[in-house]
This record gives sequence, structure tokens and C-alpha cells, in this order.
Amino acid sequence: MSAVTDPATVAECLRMGAGFSQGDRNWLVEQFSTLDARLAGFHADATELEIMVKDRAARGQKVTLECWLSGGEKIVTTSSEEDLHAAVMDVRDDLRRRIDDVKGKHNRKLREVPQPAVAEE
Repeated sequence: MSAVTDPATVAECLRMGAGFSQGDRNWLVEQFSTLDARLAGFHADATELEIMVKDRAARGQKVTLECWLSGGEKIVTTSSEEDLHAAVMDVRDDLRRRIDDVKGKHNRKLREVPQPAVAEE
């Protein structure tokens, strides 16, 4: 990814969805801080993160983290871990791996672009 003038950060891009409140925001931003390095290659104004939890603190709760990256890529990660902290870490780690995959795909495409032939003199 080329250098970005206004890189995305979790603090700037994270929205609280169903099951989370603004009171959870600081804790989540802290837990997701390791994503900042991955997000830095994307523009902040075109990158969004939203976390939600269905049936919080109940058996069968489901945490979902959605990420829209500049360039149109959408990534959805989910966890059914019963412990909320474990579920949050699970979706974070999965998102980190998937962002790496997106960046790897992008880099492979750049390498595959045919280079113009150098004219011999």
C-alpha cells in the first residue's frame, strides 16, 4: 500500500453496534490498538469498523466485527466464545489476519502488473 496522508486508526474508525455502549468504547479501542499498524495503509475517511454483540453475557452470545476498507473491501469476523473478552480478542485476531491477506493480495497484484519493455538503443 502506498503512503496514506490520513491513515485509519481504530480510535477514529470504530463504531459501537448493538450490544455495546459508548462506555465500552475506550476498552475496545485499547484491545484493538494492535490493529492500528494494519489499518495505517488505508485512508481514515474511507475505513470503518463496527463491533456488535448478540445476546451479550448469555450462552450463545455472538460477537461480530465488520470492517470496510478504503477500496471497497469488506471483512466480517465473528466469534461465539462465551467469555466476552475472549470473543473480542478472537474477532480482533481474525481481522488482523484477514487485513494481512488483503494487503498480500494487493501486493501480489502490483507485482503481477507487466512492466513496460525497455527499448534497446
